[in-house]
Amino acid sequence: MNLRNLNFSRQILPAIAVLGLILAAIYIATGLPDRELAPAEEEPARATGELADAPRVAGAGVVEPSSETIDIGTAVSGLVTDIRVTPGDYVQRGQPLFTVDDRAIRARIAETGAAIGEARAAITEAQAAIAEARSAEATAAQQLALYRGVSDPAAVSRSEVIRAEGEASAARERRQLAEARLSAARARLQSAQALQQSARTELGRLTVRAPISGEILAVNIRPGEFVSAGGPQGGNATPFIQMGETRPLYVRIDIDEDEAVRIDMGAPAFVSPRGAADRQVRAQFVRAEPLIVPKRSLTNSAAERVDVRVLQVLYQLPPVDMFRVGQQVDAFIPARGRETAQGGANVRPAPVEAR
Repeated sequence: MNLRNLNFSRQILPAIAVLGLILAAIYIATGLPDRELAPAEEEPARATGELADAPRVAGAGVVEPSSETIDIGTAVSGLVTDIRVTPGDYVQRGQPLFTVDDRAIRARIAETGAAIGEARAAITEAQAAIAEARSAEATAAQQLALYRGVSDPAAVSRSEVIRAEGEASAARERRQLAEARLSAARARLQSAQALQQSARTELGRLTVRAPISGEILAVNIRPGEFVSAGGPQGGNATPFIQMGETRPLYVRIDIDEDEAVRIDMGAPAFVSPRGAADRQVRAQFVRAEPLIVPKRSLTNSAAERVDVRVLQVLYQLPPVDMFRVGQQVDAFIPARGRETAQGGANVRPAPVEAR
């Protein structure tokens, strides 16, 4: 074939078009998405069992310790020298959690101990001086009384009487001086003991202990870090240690205020972990909080209204290994009948349970 006789518009361009169509068909055939149906990764929340076809109120909640979460701080600023717990440990009330550098306090205790020893030695010395002065004072008083009791003035010279009076006065002054030293030594002893007791109290505060029996949820400090008295500073600061009573666990469920009047207060709730609607448990009613509060975003739904106020209801979870503190859950609570919700006489009294 003579290339010079080829016509671009009649021969070459149609060939290019055909080739493009072939390549497009191949790309479409190999690039189509997989349209095979697959089960959803997360099963949406739904009511099952006895609430499947019964009146109910739905709510979202968060798992929390039955004592609520406790943020542990320190009463004394300093460097952390030892961490005694790790997350997941179950501690008893009063058990040490972490310690702050105590070298300065121990040095102060040693100084006050030396001062106490010196004060006690001064007390012993003053007591011995008082005993000696009293003995000398008694001897001088007896001698003076003997001289004064002599009826013949010529038998005792005036100078001897004056000397006896001087010895009695000197002995009395030595006793009074020794008693003053004794009082001063006792005051120093009391001051040193008070300082030592204060230092020992401060030493005890350097060991942070568990305020209740519960589980360690988080440890956010390490040895060598500086901790400030009163807890971490700043809006984004995390607590040094978080703990709470997790035996049992509670779940705090938010119920929109327009649905709150429909709740059968006191009835059990059916709770499932977020994304596992088929794993529902029966939770026992604990109490309803008396204060209506603004809602926190829990459902991650774009349609969720953030200006809604909610009633928070607490339920006790059964001892099953599927819930963790801070975990989001879905809950369904039985609803009261229309006449009961409007103030009828069939309202079930809510049980009261102490924490």
